[in-house]
Amino acid sequence: MSAVLYRFLAPLAGLVSLLLAPDVLAQDSGIPGIPAFTLTEGQDGGQEYSVSLQILALMTALTFLPAMLMMMTSFTRIIVVFAILRQALGLQSTPSNQILLGLTLFLTIFIMKPVFEEANLAGLQPYLEEEVTSLEAVDLASQPFRKFMMAQTREDDLGLFMRIADEQYATPEDVSFWVLMPAFVTSELKTAFQIGFILFIPFLIIDMVVASVLMAMGMMMLSPIIISLPFKIMLFVLVDGWSLIMGTLAASYGI
Repeated sequence: MSAVLYRFLAPLAGLVSLLLAPDVLAQDSGIPGIPAFTLTEGQDGGQEYSVSLQILALMTALTFLPAMLMMMTSFTRIIVVFAILRQALGLQSTPSNQILLGLTLFLTIFIMKPVFEEANLAGLQPYLEEEVTSLEAVDLASQPFRKFMMAQTREDDLGLFMRIADEQYATPEDVSFWVLMPAFVTSELKTAFQIGFILFIPFLIIDMVVASVLMAMGMMMLSPIIISLPFKIMLFVLVDGWSLIMGTLAASYGI
Protein backbone atom coordinates (compact mmCIF):
# COMPACT_ATOMS: atom_id res chain seq x y z
CA MET A 1 0.00 0.00 0.00
CA SER A 2 2.81 2.40 0.84
CA ALA A 3 4.55 1.64 -2.45
CA VAL A 4 1.38 2.45 -4.40
CA LEU A 5 0.92 5.66 -2.43
CA TYR A 6 4.54 6.63 -3.11
CA ARG A 7 4.09 6.11 -6.85
CA PHE A 8 1.10 8.43 -6.78
CA LEU A 9 2.56 11.13 -4.57
CA ALA A 10 6.06 11.27 -6.11
CA PRO A 11 4.94 12.60 -9.54
CA LEU A 12 2.48 14.94 -7.82
CA ALA A 13 5.23 16.37 -5.62
CA GLY A 14 7.49 16.78 -8.64
CA LEU A 15 4.73 18.60 -10.52
CA VAL A 16 4.10 20.97 -7.62
CA SER A 17 7.81 21.70 -7.24
CA LEU A 18 8.05 22.34 -10.98
CA LEU A 19 5.25 24.87 -10.80
CA LEU A 20 6.69 26.60 -7.74
CA ALA A 21 10.33 26.52 -8.83
CA PRO A 22 10.27 29.75 -10.91
CA ASP A 23 8.84 31.76 -8.01
CA VAL A 24 11.31 30.31 -5.49
CA LEU A 25 14.28 30.99 -7.73
CA ALA A 26 13.01 34.49 -8.38
CA GLN A 27 12.80 35.22 -4.66
CA ASP A 28 16.36 33.97 -4.08
CA SER A 29 17.92 35.80 -7.02
CA GLY A 30 15.80 38.92 -6.97
CA ILE A 31 14.80 38.36 -10.60
CA PRO A 32 11.05 38.30 -11.32
CA GLY A 33 9.93 34.82 -12.36
CA ILE A 34 7.23 33.54 -14.69
CA PRO A 35 3.90 33.13 -12.89
CA ALA A 36 2.72 29.54 -12.94
CA PHE A 37 -0.96 30.47 -12.77
CA THR A 38 -2.76 33.59 -13.89
CA LEU A 39 -6.43 34.07 -14.62
CA THR A 40 -7.59 36.78 -17.03
CA GLU A 41 -11.14 38.00 -17.37
CA GLY A 42 -12.28 38.30 -21.01
CA GLN A 43 -14.41 41.04 -22.48
CA ASP A 44 -17.32 38.64 -22.93
CA GLY A 45 -17.22 37.57 -19.29
CA GLY A 46 -15.21 34.40 -19.96
CA GLN A 47 -11.97 33.38 -18.26
CA GLU A 48 -8.59 32.58 -19.81
CA TYR A 49 -5.74 30.75 -18.08
CA SER A 50 -2.06 31.50 -18.43
CA VAL A 51 -0.05 29.89 -21.23
CA SER A 52 2.04 27.83 -18.78
CA LEU A 53 -1.11 26.28 -17.32
CA GLN A 54 -2.50 25.60 -20.79
CA ILE A 55 0.73 23.80 -21.72
CA LEU A 56 0.50 21.75 -18.53
CA ALA A 57 -3.10 20.81 -19.33
CA LEU A 58 -2.10 19.89 -22.90
CA MET A 59 0.74 17.64 -21.76
CA THR A 60 -1.61 15.94 -19.30
CA ALA A 61 -4.22 15.44 -22.03
CA LEU A 62 -1.63 13.77 -24.28
CA THR A 63 -1.46 10.85 -21.83
CA PHE A 64 -5.04 10.03 -22.85
CA LEU A 65 -4.16 10.05 -26.56
CA PRO A 66 -3.89 6.22 -26.92
CA ALA A 67 -7.29 5.76 -25.27
CA MET A 68 -8.80 8.47 -27.46
CA LEU A 69 -7.30 6.79 -30.55
CA MET A 70 -9.08 3.55 -29.69
CA MET A 71 -12.33 5.08 -28.42
CA MET A 72 -13.00 7.69 -31.12
CA THR A 73 -11.59 6.25 -34.36
CA SER A 74 -11.74 3.12 -36.50
CA PHE A 75 -8.68 1.64 -34.74
CA THR A 76 -10.65 -0.87 -32.64
CA ARG A 77 -12.50 -2.51 -35.53
CA ILE A 78 -9.37 -2.84 -37.66
CA ILE A 79 -7.07 -4.31 -35.00
CA VAL A 80 -9.69 -6.85 -33.89
CA VAL A 81 -10.28 -8.00 -37.48
CA PHE A 82 -6.54 -8.38 -38.06
CA ALA A 83 -6.14 -10.38 -34.84
CA ILE A 84 -9.01 -12.72 -35.79
CA LEU A 85 -7.56 -13.11 -39.30
CA ARG A 86 -4.19 -14.17 -37.93
CA GLN A 87 -5.90 -16.66 -35.63
CA ALA A 88 -7.98 -18.05 -38.51
CA LEU A 89 -4.86 -18.56 -40.62
CA GLY A 90 -3.26 -20.46 -37.76
CA LEU A 91 -0.25 -18.14 -37.60
CA GLN A 92 0.70 -17.43 -33.99
CA SER A 93 3.11 -14.53 -34.44
CA THR A 94 3.17 -13.74 -38.17
CA PRO A 95 2.60 -10.94 -38.97
CA SER A 96 4.06 -9.67 -35.71
CA ASN A 97 2.17 -7.40 -33.34
CA GLN A 98 4.32 -4.44 -34.40
CA ILE A 99 3.40 -4.93 -38.05
CA LEU A 100 -0.30 -5.30 -37.28
CA LEU A 101 -0.30 -2.21 -35.06
CA GLY A 102 1.58 -0.16 -37.66
CA LEU A 103 -0.75 -1.29 -40.46
CA THR A 104 -3.77 -0.59 -38.28
CA LEU A 105 -2.49 2.87 -37.37
CA PHE A 106 -1.89 3.99 -40.96
CA LEU A 107 -5.16 2.47 -42.17
CA THR A 108 -6.90 4.34 -39.37
CA ILE A 109 -5.28 7.59 -40.49
CA PHE A 110 -6.39 6.88 -44.06
CA ILE A 111 -9.99 6.26 -42.99
CA MET A 112 -10.12 9.14 -40.51
CA LYS A 113 -8.38 11.68 -42.77
CA PRO A 114 -11.59 13.58 -43.68
CA VAL A 115 -12.54 13.76 -40.00
CA PHE A 116 -9.08 15.01 -39.02
CA GLU A 117 -9.15 17.66 -41.74
CA GLU A 118 -12.59 18.87 -40.70
CA ALA A 119 -11.56 19.02 -37.04
CA ASN A 120 -8.44 20.98 -38.01
CA LEU A 121 -10.41 23.55 -40.00
CA ALA A 122 -13.20 23.83 -37.45
CA GLY A 123 -11.23 23.96 -34.21
CA LEU A 124 -7.45 24.03 -34.47
CA GLN A 125 -6.96 26.73 -37.10
CA PRO A 126 -9.34 29.25 -35.46
CA TYR A 127 -7.56 28.65 -32.15
CA LEU A 128 -4.12 29.21 -33.69
CA GLU A 129 -5.40 32.43 -35.23
CA GLU A 130 -6.74 33.44 -31.78
CA GLU A 131 -10.31 33.64 -33.03
CA VAL A 132 -11.69 31.30 -30.36
CA THR A 133 -10.68 30.25 -26.86
CA SER A 134 -9.16 26.88 -26.04
CA LEU A 135 -12.42 25.46 -24.66
CA GLU A 136 -14.35 26.64 -27.70
CA ALA A 137 -11.69 25.07 -29.96
CA VAL A 138 -12.04 21.72 -28.20
CA ASP A 139 -15.82 21.84 -28.59
CA LEU A 140 -15.60 22.76 -32.30
CA ALA A 141 -12.96 20.10 -33.03
CA SER A 142 -15.02 17.40 -31.30
CA GLN A 143 -18.04 17.89 -33.57
CA PRO A 144 -16.58 15.99 -36.59
CA PHE A 145 -15.65 13.09 -34.29
CA ARG A 146 -19.14 13.12 -32.78
CA LYS A 147 -20.66 12.98 -36.26
CA PHE A 148 -18.39 10.07 -37.27
CA MET A 149 -19.06 8.11 -34.09
CA MET A 150 -22.79 8.68 -34.25
CA ALA A 151 -22.90 7.38 -37.84
CA GLN A 152 -21.15 4.14 -36.82
CA THR A 153 -23.07 3.52 -33.58
CA ARG A 154 -26.06 1.21 -33.49
CA GLU A 155 -29.26 2.53 -32.00
CA ASP A 156 -29.55 -0.50 -29.71
CA ASP A 157 -26.09 0.09 -28.24
CA LEU A 158 -26.76 3.79 -27.79
CA GLY A 159 -30.09 3.05 -26.13
CA LEU A 160 -28.41 0.54 -23.80
CA PHE A 161 -25.99 3.09 -22.39
CA MET A 162 -28.68 5.74 -22.23
CA ARG A 163 -30.70 3.39 -20.02
CA ILE A 164 -27.64 2.61 -17.90
CA ALA A 165 -26.91 6.33 -17.46
CA ASP A 166 -30.64 6.98 -16.92
CA GLU A 167 -30.59 9.84 -19.39
CA GLN A 168 -32.72 10.68 -22.41
CA TYR A 169 -31.79 13.01 -25.26
CA ALA A 170 -34.10 14.80 -27.65
CA THR A 171 -31.71 14.87 -30.62
CA PRO A 172 -28.47 13.04 -31.53
CA GLU A 173 -26.56 16.30 -31.08
CA ASP A 174 -27.52 16.34 -27.40
CA VAL A 175 -25.98 12.93 -26.65
CA SER A 176 -23.15 13.20 -24.15
CA PHE A 177 -19.68 12.06 -25.14
CA TRP A 178 -19.60 9.84 -22.04
CA VAL A 179 -22.59 7.93 -23.39
CA LEU A 180 -21.56 8.00 -27.05
CA MET A 181 -18.03 6.67 -26.53
CA PRO A 182 -18.87 3.28 -24.93
CA ALA A 183 -21.79 2.83 -27.31
CA PHE A 184 -19.49 3.48 -30.27
CA VAL A 185 -16.84 1.02 -29.03
CA THR A 186 -19.49 -1.64 -28.39
CA SER A 187 -20.79 -1.24 -31.94
CA GLU A 188 -17.25 -1.39 -33.31
CA LEU A 189 -16.53 -4.63 -31.44
CA LYS A 190 -19.78 -6.15 -32.65
CA THR A 191 -19.03 -5.25 -36.27
CA ALA A 192 -15.45 -6.50 -35.96
CA PHE A 193 -16.60 -9.89 -34.67
CA GLN A 194 -19.16 -10.17 -37.46
CA ILE A 195 -16.42 -9.58 -40.05
CA GLY A 196 -14.15 -12.01 -38.21
CA PHE A 197 -16.85 -14.71 -38.28
CA ILE A 198 -17.12 -14.40 -42.05
CA LEU A 199 -13.33 -14.57 -42.37
CA PHE A 200 -13.16 -17.73 -40.28
CA ILE A 201 -15.56 -19.78 -42.44
CA PRO A 202 -13.31 -20.61 -45.48
CA PHE A 203 -10.31 -21.42 -43.28
CA LEU A 204 -12.48 -23.56 -41.00
CA ILE A 205 -13.71 -25.52 -44.03
CA ILE A 206 -10.09 -26.21 -45.06
CA ASP A 207 -9.27 -27.44 -41.55
CA MET A 208 -12.31 -29.76 -41.56
CA VAL A 209 -11.49 -31.18 -45.01
CA VAL A 210 -7.85 -31.81 -44.11
CA ALA A 211 -8.82 -33.40 -40.77
CA SER A 212 -11.34 -35.70 -42.52
CA VAL A 213 -8.79 -36.77 -45.14
CA LEU A 214 -6.14 -37.50 -42.53
CA MET A 215 -8.60 -39.52 -40.45
CA ALA A 216 -9.69 -41.50 -43.53
CA MET A 217 -6.03 -42.28 -44.27
CA GLY A 218 -5.45 -43.42 -40.70
CA MET A 219 -3.05 -40.58 -39.89
CA MET A 220 -4.75 -39.64 -36.64
CA MET A 221 -1.45 -38.82 -34.91
CA LEU A 222 -0.59 -36.13 -37.47
CA SER A 223 -1.85 -32.67 -36.58
CA PRO A 224 -4.26 -31.33 -39.24
CA ILE A 225 -3.05 -27.78 -38.58
CA ILE A 226 0.40 -28.58 -39.98
CA ILE A 227 -1.08 -29.87 -43.23
CA SER A 228 -3.82 -27.23 -43.62
CA LEU A 229 -1.59 -24.22 -42.94
CA PRO A 230 0.09 -24.15 -46.41
CA PHE A 231 -3.31 -24.53 -48.10
CA LYS A 232 -4.81 -21.66 -46.08
CA ILE A 233 -1.84 -19.41 -46.89
CA MET A 234 -2.05 -20.36 -50.59
CA LEU A 235 -5.80 -19.63 -50.65
CA PHE A 236 -5.29 -16.28 -48.92
CA VAL A 237 -2.59 -15.27 -51.40
CA LEU A 238 -4.52 -16.42 -54.48
CA VAL A 239 -7.59 -14.35 -53.61
CA ASP A 240 -5.37 -11.33 -52.77
CA GLY A 241 -6.59 -11.46 -49.18
CA TRP A 242 -4.84 -8.41 -47.76
CA SER A 243 -6.30 -6.12 -50.42
CA LEU A 244 -9.76 -7.60 -49.88
CA ILE A 245 -9.56 -7.22 -46.10
CA MET A 246 -8.32 -3.64 -46.13
CA GLY A 247 -10.71 -2.68 -48.91
CA THR A 248 -13.62 -4.19 -46.98
CA LEU A 249 -12.64 -2.39 -43.78
CA ALA A 250 -12.37 0.95 -45.59
CA ALA A 251 -15.69 0.35 -47.40
CA SER A 252 -17.40 -0.46 -44.11
CA TYR A 253 -16.90 3.21 -43.17
CA GLY A 254 -18.28 4.48 -46.47
CA ILE A 255 -14.91 5.20 -48.11
